[in-house]
Amino acid sequence: MSKVVIYQLLPRLFGNTKSDCIPNGSMKENGSGKFDDITVEALTAIKRLSVTHIWLTGVLEHASTTAYPEIDVPSSEPSLVKGKAGSPYAIRDYYDVSPDLANDVSRRMEEFLRLVERCHSIELKVIIDFVPNHVSRQYVSDAKPVGVEDFGAKDNSYLAFSPQNNFYYLPKTRFTSPVQSAHSEEPAKATGNDCFVPNPAISDWYETVKLNYGVDLQHGGEDHFDPIPDTWYKMLDVLSFWTDKGVDGFRCDMAEMVPSAFWTWVIPQIKKRETSPIFLAEIYKPYLYRGYVKSGFDYLYDKVGLYDTLREVLCGTRPASDVSCCWQRLGDLQPFMLNFLENHDEQRITSDFFLGNPLKSIPALVVSSCLNTAPFLLYAGQEFGERGMDHEGFSGVDGRTSIFDYWSMDTLRRFNNAGKWNEYLLSDEEKQIYALYLRLFSLISSSFAIDNGATFDLGYANQNCTGFNTEKHFAFLRHAKTPVKETLLIVANFGDTPSNLRITIPPHAFEFLEIPDGVVHAEQIPFTTEPETPHQISGIYLSSTAPFPVAISAFGAVILKLN
Repeated sequence: MSKVVIYQLLPRLFGNTKSDCIPNGSMKENGSGKFDDITVEALTAIKRLSVTHIWLTGVLEHASTTAYPEIDVPSSEPSLVKGKAGSPYAIRDYYDVSPDLANDVSRRMEEFLRLVERCHSIELKVIIDFVPNHVSRQYVSDAKPVGVEDFGAKDNSYLAFSPQNNFYYLPKTRFTSPVQSAHSEEPAKATGNDCFVPNPAISDWYETVKLNYGVDLQHGGEDHFDPIPDTWYKMLDVLSFWTDKGVDGFRCDMAEMVPSAFWTWVIPQIKKRETSPIFLAEIYKPYLYRGYVKSGFDYLYDKVGLYDTLREVLCGTRPASDVSCCWQRLGDLQPFMLNFLENHDEQRITSDFFLGNPLKSIPALVVSSCLNTAPFLLYAGQEFGERGMDHEGFSGVDGRTSIFDYWSMDTLRRFNNAGKWNEYLLSDEEKQIYALYLRLFSLISSSFAIDNGATFDLGYANQNCTGFNTEKHFAFLRHAKTPVKETLLIVANFGDTPSNLRITIPPHAFEFLEIPDGVVHAEQIPFTTEPETPHQISGIYLSSTAPFPVAISAFGAVILKLN
């Protein structure tokens, strides 16, 4: 029994201990974390958060301004690189790992595989990014296996579209970059974000080229899937290559921009292999969710549902009761969603652009991680309140930790503590938030109710009730029948004042969860801005005829384990 908890980290940032980085600095100036920096000690520290999977972001070789002449890897054209380090999503070679992440660049794959082995040695599974929608404009694979042809090698570039072309072309045009460039491309290829003009704007994904899966996007989106398009076979080879390397899962970048028919074809073939990797879809269109689950995806981003709702509730622009709408809209798709409060695309909770204080996020953290059986994603540094307010270079100060620059993260540098991976150099507030995360995720990993139990939302039963404000308060029950009966009452306060709540539990909840009315004992586990320890409560009367009293702090949450 264990709820899936995924920990996302960028090796380039995670292990970098250089403290005097400069904006727009080169790798020589700012350094880079390495695969070898992610030691067993580091992984063990991550696993303390009950993590089951590590998502290693930025593993595949991507466009970068750093050259490696000793292995014949040139720097990319600077105008086609975002930042000095480059975007992890502008892949330059699907069959290689980034040399930035190796101590011995000639043995970079060996160093990556040793990291995979270290993860497996302490029972952590490894997820890497699979970027199927687009590649770097300068994609050339020098590590591809014998018999594998590069993308575009046999394309007929005189045709704007052919099902057997790997790219879309704009005949009789020349690519013009929105920034001064020495790159020559004639005819121009379509840009990664479905931009079919030869002169993409600075806001487009101008450094990438759109891949062709047999959909004629310029002429009504007509599908041409018979015979199987060449790009499908090439991507099957890529996924097979990394599965054979021991990778346990793929986070599929912008999966919704690739036709579901491809996923339906490719995922079952990969899952037949020995490791049967999981597939996680970055997807933002709810009307596509069911089709992508049917295609074989294990989990889908719940960004436009639960994340967006919780963010607005935290910021006071939506009522807490709107959280109920998230699961009601999803219905039976809930177990397939991935919940999170941070990732590399979103602003840090502690940034000035979001809450500015990680402790104010406690109610959302508890709700997001405990509301249903869906997995939860943690982003490296989140557990310490990393602020994301550095001016790393390409993105400026935007409340996000840059994925484009050579940089290091303050909290992780100090947590590293010369390879000890402990909290001794953290501030008192950072220790406090870290202790809270450890306590919460320890409970999550040991709870049958959270791992596989049913959810009963108490919001509808507490509308217009004295002692419960649906604008700021949210409560629900979790209950497991097997292998051990367990019932949890989970209450969150999104308000800035302590509250003595009175929670109505309707008769239907007792019937649905098959729990009796009566006197119970409870362990009350508070998650608050003040350090508190769990304590036992005896003689609580849990009944459908009388509201249940719960005292809760400002920006706090309480989990009661009812016996």
